[in-house]
Amino acid sequence: MTASWSAVRAESDPSPAPVTLDEAARHASDAAGWVEENWSTWLNTGLRIALIIAVALALRMLVRRALTKLIERMNRSAQAVEGTTLGGLLVNAERRRQRSEAIGSVLRSIASFLIMGTAGLMVLGAFSINLAPLLASAGVAGVAIGFGARNLVTDFLSGVFMIMEDQYGVGDSIDAGVASGEVVEVGLRVTKLRGENGAIWYVRNGEIKRIGNLSQGWATAAVDVTVRPTEDLDRVKALIGEVADEVAKAEPWNEQLWGPVEVLGLTEVMLDSMTFRVSAKTMPGKALGVERELRWRIKRAFDAAGVRIVGGLPQQGEEQVPDPTAGVAAPSAFASHTSPQSIAASPIPPTNLSK
Repeated sequence: MTASWSAVRAESDPSPAPVTLDEAARHASDAAGWVEENWSTWLNTGLRIALIIAVALALRMLVRRALTKLIERMNRSAQAVEGTTLGGLLVNAERRRQRSEAIGSVLRSIASFLIMGTAGLMVLGAFSINLAPLLASAGVAGVAIGFGARNLVTDFLSGVFMIMEDQYGVGDSIDAGVASGEVVEVGLRVTKLRGENGAIWYVRNGEIKRIGNLSQGWATAAVDVTVRPTEDLDRVKALIGEVADEVAKAEPWNEQLWGPVEVLGLTEVMLDSMTFRVSAKTMPGKALGVERELRWRIKRAFDAAGVRIVGGLPQQGEEQVPDPTAGVAAPSAFASHTSPQSIAASPIPPTNLSK
């Protein structure tokens, strides 16, 4: 009875049985043996991971430093060109610096992503993780994202090449096909333009198929001067030459003109007019102002010399030749008796009703 009561009491008691010294020693020896068996694997894995991270960080630092040196060399070459007479006009060192820094930032980001991404995959491989499903999933996800964001990728790549090739910059006047105006901001995805009416145009870089930059190099100011065909060609050319000399010496046109004002010759000869083409090489973006000034001065010089531009009022003492056809009326279909209109308008002859 006492034995059965002790068994029932032992079964109903939830407290665990006390661990003996032999069992504790056995568990400790098993743990020590497991650590002793795997410590070399842990050490090798840790050293491999540390080596991968150290090599990745060192390689990333070397690549970023090399890109920084390349950007500095590009800036020094721009400053050397700026020291020359023509180079200071054609090359904007500050713009060149900003473009090179933007390119360097993009290249450094791409290099860091590739190096650290590769290092991360190698670390996962050091933990004996199967990378095949991960890479397959990443490939499928990349294809799906590529199809869904192909316009974004196109815009980004187009923006990178536009910056690298220096197709335009902030402050340039460009014609991008879909919009035209002054460049306000150049981004890797979108270019902001301010139009003539003040509107801001957001143009995706992937949509730009052609670019006409009106602010690079030099511009051409072209003016057409139309006079009567009876004017003396040498006299008209001499008057335009005097105006050109005045413009070349006056402020601020002497700085905006990059070449002499030339009379290219006659571009059109008609019965009642002839047209002279006047051209000059100017600073980029200054062609319209030079054209207006040339027209202003040429008109004043012609008025002072008595040279009349076609379309002006007749001078005193000059009679206009009357038009001989002004008093002649237009021909009428009723003038001919045989015409259908005349026959239809003729009266109907009376009929004899007595018969």
